Amino acid sequence: MFKDITFTNKFDINLFPPKPAIKDIPDWYINTNSYSNLNLGNNEKKIEIHDQTPSTIKKCVPVFDAMTFGYILYTQVDVQIDHKHGIPYYTWPSQEAIAFHPVEQAPLHPQRNELPYPKWMNPYAITTPPGYSVFIIQPVHRESIFTILPGVVDTDKYSACINFPFVLNDVKWEGIIEAGTPIAQVIPFKRDSWKNRLGSEKEIKELNRKTLQLRSLFFNSYKKQFWSKKEFR
Repeated sequence: MFKDITFTNKFDINLFPPKPAIKDIPDWYINTNSYSNLNLGNNEKKIEIHDQTPSTIKKCVPVFDAMTFGYILYTQVDVQIDHKHGIPYYTWPSQEAIAFHPVEQAPLHPQRNELPYPKWMNPYAITTPPGYSVFIIQPVHRESIFTILPGVVDTDKYSACINFPFVLNDVKWEGIIEAGTPIAQVIPFKRDSWKNRLGSEKEIKELNRKTLQLRSLFFNSYKKQFWSKKEFR
């Protein structure tokens, strides 16, 4: 049974609407071969394994799950970055694309660059069912000239637009960040209470059993034996 997540644009203009991350897989991943140093020929069961594991990152299901988890939000207009007096200067053609937080609001943040923090003025409000929040992060496994600062928002109660402070990865960069650039990855989750503990002898034995089970197959062992499908539409 699917849960509903709603994205509402305050301008009622969906130029670059949010979409499931599974529908926006980066080109680098698409263009990566599934195997390296491997000759399958016409029979996938005949393998030649040399000094490296034959599978590449494309066969790593945890990487795929992280990259395709949740939804992607996008920039809605072009944003040009120039430099004036040695600092980045932002311009855009329409909408309220960028605002700023003074550096004093996060003077010790590990990603600070001693400049005010720009933030993407996201026009989309996000609504989730009762008991569900969203984890907002930089779109994972993607190249970008900026990095947003992650956050968690209780979107079952807070239904206004959520903006995304960010830092430039290179403060000297100049150019245009095009409309439709991935800006944030939105991952809904159910709020639960947790407590941690150390595993018992019984759980250590189960760990060793699962490790041996994982190593029982040449290919796709995790996917075939342990993986659960995640769906976002």
